[in-house]
Amino acid sequence: MNNETAKEQQQIPTVYDPQAAEQRLYDWWIESQFFKATGEADKQPYSIVIPPPNVTGVLHMGHALDFTLQDVLVRRKRMQGYDALWLPGMDHAGIATQARVEATLRQEGISRFDLGREMFLEKVWEWKEHYASVIRAQWRRMGFSLDYSRERFTMDEGLSRAVRTVFVKLYEKGLIYRGNRIINWDPAARTALSDIEVEYKEVKGALHHMRYPLQDGSGHITVATTRPETMLGDTGIAVHPDDERYKHLVGKTVFLPIIGREIPIFADEYVDMDFGSGAVKVTPAHDPNDFEMGLRHNLEMISVMDESATMNENAGPYQGLDRFECRKQILKDLQEQDVLFKIEEHIHSVGHSERSGAVVEPFLSTQWFVAMKPLADTAIELQKQGDGVRFVPDRFEKIYLHWIENVRDWCISRQLWWGHRIPAWYCDECNETIVSMEKPASCPKCGHAHLRQDEDVLDTWFSSGLWPFSTMGWPDETDDLKRYYPTDVLVTGYDIIYFWVARMIFTGLEFTGEKPFRDVLIHGLIRDSQGRKMSKSLGNGVDPLEVIEQYGADALRFMLMTASSPGNDLRFYWEKVESARNFANKIWNASRFVMMNLGDFRYEDIDLHGELGTADKWILHRLNETAAGVNAALERYDFGEAGRQLYEFIWSEYCDWYIELAKLYLQGEDAAAKRTTQSVLVYVLDQSLRLLHPFMPFITEEIWQHIPHQGQTITLAAYPEHQQRFVDEQAAREMELLMDMIRSVRNIRAEMNVPQSRPVAMIVKPANSETEALIRRGKAYIRRFCNPDSLTIDQTAVTPEKSVTAVVTGTELFLPLAGMIDVDAEIARLEKEWKHLDAEVERVEKKLSNQGFLAKAPADVVEAERTKGLDYAEKREKVQARLEELRR
Repeated sequence: MNNETAKEQQQIPTVYDPQAAEQRLYDWWIESQFFKATGEADKQPYSIVIPPPNVTGVLHMGHALDFTLQDVLVRRKRMQGYDALWLPGMDHAGIATQARVEATLRQEGISRFDLGREMFLEKVWEWKEHYASVIRAQWRRMGFSLDYSRERFTMDEGLSRAVRTVFVKLYEKGLIYRGNRIINWDPAARTALSDIEVEYKEVKGALHHMRYPLQDGSGHITVATTRPETMLGDTGIAVHPDDERYKHLVGKTVFLPIIGREIPIFADEYVDMDFGSGAVKVTPAHDPNDFEMGLRHNLEMISVMDESATMNENAGPYQGLDRFECRKQILKDLQEQDVLFKIEEHIHSVGHSERSGAVVEPFLSTQWFVAMKPLADTAIELQKQGDGVRFVPDRFEKIYLHWIENVRDWCISRQLWWGHRIPAWYCDECNETIVSMEKPASCPKCGHAHLRQDEDVLDTWFSSGLWPFSTMGWPDETDDLKRYYPTDVLVTGYDIIYFWVARMIFTGLEFTGEKPFRDVLIHGLIRDSQGRKMSKSLGNGVDPLEVIEQYGADALRFMLMTASSPGNDLRFYWEKVESARNFANKIWNASRFVMMNLGDFRYEDIDLHGELGTADKWILHRLNETAAGVNAALERYDFGEAGRQLYEFIWSEYCDWYIELAKLYLQGEDAAAKRTTQSVLVYVLDQSLRLLHPFMPFITEEIWQHIPHQGQTITLAAYPEHQQRFVDEQAAREMELLMDMIRSVRNIRAEMNVPQSRPVAMIVKPANSETEALIRRGKAYIRRFCNPDSLTIDQTAVTPEKSVTAVVTGTELFLPLAGMIDVDAEIARLEKEWKHLDAEVERVEKKLSNQGFLAKAPADVVEAERTKGLDYAEKREKVQARLEELRR
């Protein structure tokens, strides 16, 4: 697709076919390596690492939004001359992927245990390869400008080495440890979960009040629980040391109902003496707070369930029952024994597994943990010094800080087979634990050679947390790491600030000494048109590929960008996709018109230094303002505003106005004026396509290849910037007035049912000589678009009888419509206009009387409001005068 001859370029098809163009263009882009970061020393680097999608299945609309935001940023930077790297990759998604593969095997009547670990992992790798290719195909369909030569996977060889390196280093620093602790247990997936993998839901439950008899026979103590099945593991009763009701009982013991175990009553400040009875049953093996009290008071820790949440041998007569079946049976038995004396409804928050949906069980287990406080302290200090990551919008910084200031140790071991296996080995001879990058030949303590590796794998987020630097080659000092790290921006949803963003910051600071990215751009979720979250259960999800098949990738991309604002959810409307498709068609048709009116015009023929007309100067001025506005909006990550400005300029000003104005000279006899018009048409179209390219890459490239252009591809063409030489406020004012006049006349014709083809007399009464001169310069435009059979421009013009009036800034227009005008209809129209102008005057006056606005708004904004107020008042006065005249 090199720059072709003018004749070849102009062979643009009648209709744009996205399905035919998109695949062809993307294949060419990839083949030509336009998206490959070059490492050129004279270019400033710019880098983004893609949030790696899980290889659990296909991409959804949330991915389409997230990745399109990044593509817009990267494409623009590449066009601005940066050495731009957008690094792709995918996440192994341990628990989620294993669950999907196991579900597939179950349909064949097979379990992972039937296959064994090695064969099962072969099946998961097959799954990964299949879905990785599906995801790549979706990336291609969306037009993402990824550098595939640097694609990574969280379990590829290099990233696996990075994971082991981090584990070993943190272990050696004492920041990774193994211990018995209460963890969140998913009994369906049979694995531990970190705190942030637990979703809390309000559940209608019950509070069960029970009497535990004192061992000395002197009475009883009352406790309450929402989980009566856990009482079988009670090893104490806690009261507050200042609670006068129970001071005499501290040191005594009670008998645990049903089991008969004797357990102590002790004092601990954790107890809230104002809640319930003020006495708390303590089950150290099934509650995190009870666990801490158990450590403080040296209580026995008795687990009454196994890994499937089935009651175990410590549950006495309930052994073998599911935990919820046990609850029903134990309540029945406690009532019969007169231990349970009151049940009250109780709405409480219950943890559910984010992955399986099962009710999470607090479970005493030996697991691996990361001590988070030392890592968090470094990140907190950096953020509070003002040197931390910049969150956009900034309100998310508070959410991030709140979480890391209250972070708990992170359970990182998972009882799965798919994932990074923990690099720890155990010597059965001397019980030594060896943490090492590779399997040791023998035990360093006793020399025994029979070592077994830990069966567990690491939490998926452990490897994801290293993503910004591990993908660049760390722990090696690679050229990519030196050049592209830290990255410039991370784009992600607000739902994974805790899961991922915070952990990348911790690890980046710990292992590279630098924050992993300068900015974090937070976007919202995509909801359906009713504001509901898209989900399988509601059946309201929209497949991005379905949208692309129907409307093309550019329409989907532009809809997503113009509907987005940082940090806020957006709603998906098919109508908005259709509107974006119509925008693409509008650009295509306008480009066809330009091409059909170029003849042998070439890019080298563009000349903007000759005599330019008012319309030429105006469109170049507005192009200039649009370039400045779009760049400013993208710098602050306001994609919606950037897209809105592009839409308004291209549709309303270039297509609807300038192209129509250009016909005056394209169809005229003045060869020089025609050449100038061709120059402006081509130049503005070229620059508009460049501005739009990051949003709508396919159609802009397709058109650009057909119009006169310079360079191989629009993907590497210079991105337009503000140019002082095109600033022309005078031309802008002139054209605004002329366009207002033309619009007013056309509106009057429409309201009065006077067709555009029917000539009418037109009298223009300018307010002053300057305005009169301006209007006279634009006579050609007025004649073409207003179709007057006579045109009078006179400051002293007298209002004709039975004429229709329009008031624009600094000018009155009269259209004598004798025999064509309905006076009553004209009065009604002007009364409506008067009300509108009166409301605008009132609005401005209220604004200008607001002391808060006057104090906070910049001086130029206040002045602009005053000017608008005066303009509205002047127009209202003229409309009022015309109304009085008509009524007479």
